[in-house]
Amino acid sequence: MFRKTISLAGAAALAVTLGSAVGPANATTSATASSTAACTLDLGSVTAAGAQTARTITAGAPVGVGAMQSVPGVYPAGAVKHLSTFRDLPAPQGGRIRSGLAVMGGALYETSYNLKANGQLDPARPVVNRRIGGGWSNFRWIERSVEQKVSGSVRTTLYAQDTAGTFERWNLESNGGWRDTGGIGGLSTVKSMTLIGRDDLYESFLTNTRAGALMVVVVPVGTYPLETYGRTVRTSTWQVFEQLIATPCGPDGSLVLGIDRDTKSAYLYQFGHVGSTGTVIKSLGKVPGTFNDPHYFRYAPEIDNLTGE
Repeated sequence: MFRKTISLAGAAALAVTLGSAVGPANATTSATASSTAACTLDLGSVTAAGAQTARTITAGAPVGVGAMQSVPGVYPAGAVKHLSTFRDLPAPQGGRIRSGLAVMGGALYETSYNLKANGQLDPARPVVNRRIGGGWSNFRWIERSVEQKVSGSVRTTLYAQDTAGTFERWNLESNGGWRDTGGIGGLSTVKSMTLIGRDDLYESFLTNTRAGALMVVVVPVGTYPLETYGRTVRTSTWQVFEQLIATPCGPDGSLVLGIDRDTKSAYLYQFGHVGSTGTVIKSLGKVPGTFNDPHYFRYAPEIDNLTGE
């Protein structure tokens, strides 16, 4: 089994900052920030039929949404339970290569496929869903972080949270296997986590809780077992979102998409560099369209510089 039993040591460091659940509240923030006209988020989704979609959301006044591209047949209908960020890279032969991780039928899979220049599946390089391992039925979400440098060096890390609130991490080894590097409890009230920062020393997530708090959780990359520490960014109103999706915006900021599954709507925010309650957040407004697909994720480039924290 790929998933292993892990230590819960150090859970108290995060548990003290997480409150009990409260009812939905207005998600709008009132802080101001500079213009984000050039910032975009490449949003993907998996439909109920198993197609994978792609569209670009542009920060502007109003928020812009590009035409949707749909790639049918990536997954069996209704099979996907969780999905990571996908890498979207130029293919040597033209077109695109896309790859990411998915949970289906209680197992973890690596998905990869090629698109031709016209955006359709390349029949010579069909969709491959490679099984990695079982034991993934009791997870709430997964995320894969790939730090690739211009030099060619790569660090790949898998994060996941189980239904008991335990936050877990694995590192991809040079032999292709995944090494369990520990876990920490105390996150049972967290609704969503999205990666916003990465360097040689740490990776950081923006999270919202069922009580409405917005937090940043920082994970040092070289510690074993896993350690974390957290800071509060906002104390209320963020519980309405079932999912947060972030992408870089500017030299040290982020665009953050909040998806409200109850109303099938999404709202876009520009974040300054995330620190504590003084973090600048600007609400850019509601994103046009209906957000009713079962799963949403971000497409990331090869050199994915995350400097939001």
